[in-house]
Amino acid sequence: MKAAPRGNKTRVASGRSEGDEEPARGGDGGGHRVDISFRLPRDRTSVTLVRHLVSFTMDEIGVVADIRDAVNVAVSEACANVITHSGPGDAYDVTISFSQRCEIRVIDSGHGFDAASLSSQMAGHEAERGRGVALMHALMDDVTFTSEPETGTIVHLVKELEFEPEAPARRLLGST
Repeated sequence: MKAAPRGNKTRVASGRSEGDEEPARGGDGGGHRVDISFRLPRDRTSVTLVRHLVSFTMDEIGVVADIRDAVNVAVSEACANVITHSGPGDAYDVTISFSQRCEIRVIDSGHGFDAASLSSQMAGHEAERGRGVALMHALMDDVTFTSEPETGTIVHLVKELEFEPEAPARRLLGST
C-alpha cells in the first residue's frame, strides 16, 4: 500500500544537504521485495508490537544487527509520536517495504501539524521529551514528514540495508 502525498511536504533528510540529488530509484534493483503492513489501534502497546514484528522480519531476512537496531528505534519513535501527538482516531497504519533498503511509512489521520517547524536538533539534557525526531534523523538515511491540517501526517523513513553473508535476503531480494 503506497500512500499518496498529502499537503505541504517538508523534506528533512539526514546526511544530505539541500540540493543533493535523491537516491536512485529504479524499481527494486532487479530483485524482489518483502512488503508488510499493519493497521493498529492508537495504543502504547502497538509500538512494542511494531518493533517486534519489524525486528523479527529483519532478523529473518538477515539484516545486520546495527542497521536492524537503528530501524527499530526509528520506527518506534515514529509510532510513539502518533500515539502522543495525533488527534482522535482509532487506528494508524504502518507500511514497510524491504529490498536493498527499508522504506517505512507511518500514517495517521490526526489533525496534522506544521512540519516545517520540526527541528532535527536533540533536546537538552534536562528535557524529558523531544528526542524522537532527532533520533530518526540520526539513525535513518532519509526522513520525510508530510502533514496537512485536519487530514493527518505521513512519516517516511528510509534506510539502506546491509545483510549478513549467508542472509536469505541475498536469494530472496536479489542482494549482492
